[in-house]
Amino acid sequence: MQFDKFKQWNPRLNMFFVALGVMVFVLASGLAWRQLILRGEWKQKEERQNMRRVIQPGPRGDILDRHGNILVGNRPRFSAVVYLRELREEFDKEYSKLLNEMREKHRADNPNEPFRFDWQELRWESRQRVLQRYTDQINAVLGTDKTVSIRDLQRHYWSKLLMPFPLASDLEPEEYARLIEQLPLGSPIDIYTDTARDYPFGPTACHTLGYVVANPTGLKEDALPGEDLKTFHYKSEVGKNGLERAFDKELQGTSGGEIWVVDRFQFQYDKPLVEIPAKQGNDVITSLDIDMQLAAEEAMGEKTGAAVAIDIKTGEVLVMASKPGYNLNDFSPFIRQEAWDKAVEEGALYNRATQGLYAPGSTFKMITAIAAMRNNVLEPDEILQCGTHYRVGNRLFPEHSHASFGEVDLRKALKKSSNVFFYQVGLRTGIDKIAAEAKRLGLGEPTGIEVPFEATRMIVPTPEWKKERDGRNWNPGDTANVAIGQGDLFVTPLQMAAYAASMARRETRTRVTLLHDPAQKPVDHGGEPLGLSDEEYRAIVEGMEAAAGPGGTARFAMVDGVQIAGKTGTAQVKRPSGKITLAWFLGFAPAENPQIAVAVVMEGLVPGDHYAGGKTAAPVARAIFESYFADKDLSDLLAQGE
Repeated sequence: MQFDKFKQWNPRLNMFFVALGVMVFVLASGLAWRQLILRGEWKQKEERQNMRRVIQPGPRGDILDRHGNILVGNRPRFSAVVYLRELREEFDKEYSKLLNEMREKHRADNPNEPFRFDWQELRWESRQRVLQRYTDQINAVLGTDKTVSIRDLQRHYWSKLLMPFPLASDLEPEEYARLIEQLPLGSPIDIYTDTARDYPFGPTACHTLGYVVANPTGLKEDALPGEDLKTFHYKSEVGKNGLERAFDKELQGTSGGEIWVVDRFQFQYDKPLVEIPAKQGNDVITSLDIDMQLAAEEAMGEKTGAAVAIDIKTGEVLVMASKPGYNLNDFSPFIRQEAWDKAVEEGALYNRATQGLYAPGSTFKMITAIAAMRNNVLEPDEILQCGTHYRVGNRLFPEHSHASFGEVDLRKALKKSSNVFFYQVGLRTGIDKIAAEAKRLGLGEPTGIEVPFEATRMIVPTPEWKKERDGRNWNPGDTANVAIGQGDLFVTPLQMAAYAASMARRETRTRVTLLHDPAQKPVDHGGEPLGLSDEEYRAIVEGMEAAAGPGGTARFAMVDGVQIAGKTGTAQVKRPSGKITLAWFLGFAPAENPQIAVAVVMEGLVPGDHYAGGKTAAPVARAIFESYFADKDLSDLLAQGE
């Protein structure tokens, strides 16, 4: 029939249906791939687009002295803030108001020209006006004149939108109280509280404690998931100097934070999806004794210098003072420029206890004596004739006083600090053996104390060192100078305190530390025995006792009821302005059962300052000894030493 030809199947349609089937299959496969296989990836992309993290630092741990007194803590830091998401409606109303005002003004001034405006600029101005109105409320309460700049607003908007916008920062407690009392109910102004470092003792032990600065590397994100989300960080701090730097890892808190869902304008919704509280860092218990530290710094007054006291048995540092200093609270919550400039001008950032390199003067004479007796060139009771000068080659080397001491043994030489005695002993011994003894007692290398930036360029001179430095040969006069602690010999006060502690234990090394061990476990200081017989050692200690007794050069270190073994020293160093005098005290107590070693050095500021170890440094040592023994049972200590 006529329609039979339409009932016949056209083979060409097969290709069409095959192609259609392939297309449907590819489409279905693609949808299945995206919906099923790539579901997790698309979900992550959605989260990255719609979710934000806010990381908040944990408060830093406290730094305590050995008795639990807080040396460094955290104080609340109050700020008046607003959350921009809560002001969106006001922003929009202000925008509409400004736009209408601009339109009306344009119609009045230029009725025949089209109305044009920069909507972005208008948007920022409207936001700034709203924020300034709330800032003016704060100004009215506090009597201030704070302003909100568009630049600060833009910076916050683009980098910290989810965080509170500060209208007034670092409020004093009384300002905080007035705002709480006088701000109207329902005000969007919140009082935000974070922490800032607090130093209850101000400038005391400032070089040892150190300070913090803004962390340039940002917060550790160790507690909050969502590493691939866009993240905002609150400001965090890092130790810059002193113990704050040395134990920054322990003091740092564990960061916490929140994860928020945001809308298309990047404002967060009402409640966070995830909220993890930050945790405070660990406390650090130092070996310092704040009462002794205060006593030392008060005794030093406004003079320039350093003082160190060490527990002889444990090596724990009880006092580490350096003057001039600076008030640590002027460096928190940020470093005030005027405080920084003043500290730089006065040289107050320099820790003289660990970084100051000084000629030790007569406090070195015990090392000369130890080297001589260990090398069998001096007997402990040997008597030498000591006049007003001693000739070395073509040069006369003077006694420190105008009078002659006559017949002098080691005990009298230490009591009177006879230079002529030690010129002779030093020349007998030789520079190589004196230098070797100084290095054996640790004066040629850093102590390894925990605080950073300890000096490393201390000098114990030798003929080889002099030849390498300036190409000149060593001469006997150089040996005479080193024998009394002068010449090119340079050490730190901390090294000298460690040397005094070692000598008190009849050993050669003391492992110093700024950490307190409440268990007081025995300490292996390393080193070796001092290497003196009882008679030889007793001669040195008795000479030091005489020096710190009536008529001795260190008599101003005397403390009632305590036998002190001490030695003073006076050295001169060349400065651009002329020769400057250094006044030293070195000693330990009680002499019968040593518990504490002390080193003090005071610097003359200008040529002509007549500083002497006995009158300038010894009184500082006395203040330290008095503070240490104030709560000690001396009879018990002496009984332990028998």
